[in-house]
Amino acid sequence: MESLIALYVILPLGAAFLIPLIGRFVQFFAKTISALVFAGLTALSVVYISVFHTETIRYAVGGWQAANGIPIAIYLVLDGFSGIILVMINLVTFFAVVYSFSYLKKYTAKNNFYALLCLMAAGMNGVVLTGDLFNLYVFMEIAAIASYALVAFGVEKEELEASFKYQVLGGMASLFILLGIGLVYWTTSTLNMADASRILKDYAGYRIVIFIQLLFIAGFGMKSALVPFHAWLPDAHSSAPSPISSMLSGVLIKAIGIYVLIRLFFTMFSISYEIALTITVLGVLSMLTGGVLAIGQWDYKRLLAYSSISQVGYIIIGLGIGMLVMANNGSREIAALAIFGGLFHLVNHAVAKGLLFMTAGSVEYATGIRDLKKLGGLAGKMPITSATSFSGSMAISGLPPFSGFFSKLVIIIAAIKAHYFVIAFLAAGMSIVTLAYFLRLQKGLFAAKPMAGIEKIKEVPFAMTFSMVCLAIGCIALSALIFPGVRDAIITPAVKVLMEVSNQPVTIK
Repeated sequence: MESLIALYVILPLGAAFLIPLIGRFVQFFAKTISALVFAGLTALSVVYISVFHTETIRYAVGGWQAANGIPIAIYLVLDGFSGIILVMINLVTFFAVVYSFSYLKKYTAKNNFYALLCLMAAGMNGVVLTGDLFNLYVFMEIAAIASYALVAFGVEKEELEASFKYQVLGGMASLFILLGIGLVYWTTSTLNMADASRILKDYAGYRIVIFIQLLFIAGFGMKSALVPFHAWLPDAHSSAPSPISSMLSGVLIKAIGIYVLIRLFFTMFSISYEIALTITVLGVLSMLTGGVLAIGQWDYKRLLAYSSISQVGYIIIGLGIGMLVMANNGSREIAALAIFGGLFHLVNHAVAKGLLFMTAGSVEYATGIRDLKKLGGLAGKMPITSATSFSGSMAISGLPPFSGFFSKLVIIIAAIKAHYFVIAFLAAGMSIVTLAYFLRLQKGLFAAKPMAGIEKIKEVPFAMTFSMVCLAIGCIALSALIFPGVRDAIITPAVKVLMEVSNQPVTIK
């Protein structure tokens, strides 16, 4: 199993290399190889979380073993936490590829699209698997640079402007992260995360370590689009082709942002109350700001983009409460409940928001319009899009029996048990606000007065509806994660990985 880990990087990188060479001569090569690669990687990920979810698998690239206890190899590490993120990345990417079969008919340079998509997925897989900070940075940049190009893929003014803003702010984030990595190496003389963690435990509370943590919060907070680092996201997500919007919101901000933030602060640094509080406050600000700004949006995809900022806030709140409880030497059961809620909502949001951006793309594909004021009465003409949009909207809003209800409920219960009553109240209130603007969305799109020219509109092609229906089913099926048997097999191993850290509070020296 160890050597198979490398396939998560090798296969999409190999596909990205072969598509420009062979795709120009074989018409369907790019579509076929992209779909096969991500279907295969999804299956491999499912096998891991089904069979090996309690094990940590390490692969030393090139076979280099530790010398005198010093890790000199490039390690790829697959554990319970990275396993569920890999399922999420490759599953959403597979459906984005299938969706694009029909969606890309209005674009040229399709081979370039699939090659860049494979590069982006390879970078995300590498970020999730790598065991050292330098290669984390390299893989992160592969994913980020590919995403810059994909945002600008339509080469219209709006796309180019959004991509430029994304690149500028993304470059600033990368600078903060690279400086933080440099300071880690200066402090520990290693870039291996496990090795650095052992050394940094002795430096807990020193100002240099606090400064490194703040750099990582700024850098990965920008990659995650946490408020106040969110300015790039609404333009980038609304301007990109819809399959890419689906991946940006569904998996990219999580793989190269939230995942790394969680991984570093839970496993490489000692958890301190001050840092945990900072992260939690950023989560609350993101939840509130994103939700409030989404209310006034009439651009379909821009509304979804601001909603993503709000839902990322929920994820961070759950994880932040877990950190706060651990920093205060509180109940580990409450900490585990909060972390479970955050990870549960991370998975739910990947599926639901990936679906919603696809439904937005379908509406735009069929009508050529994204302005909600000009749309209406589409339920009869686009019944599948209408039904799947409802499923995604209710999952994000937290309405039972959709999965988002259970993940938000767990986060709110954890906040109450941890005595963070204000956070629980705000999370419940913002869920009601989310439901309000998604009901407005559903009514305006599908139940309001029919739009002009509606007689010419019809449902989108099969490839697009296939991806949407599968993800819509996922919005209900993921509710099963609330049951102990399913939860213990899928998310509990990830919670255990994150809980295996020191929970002693530290003070600034």
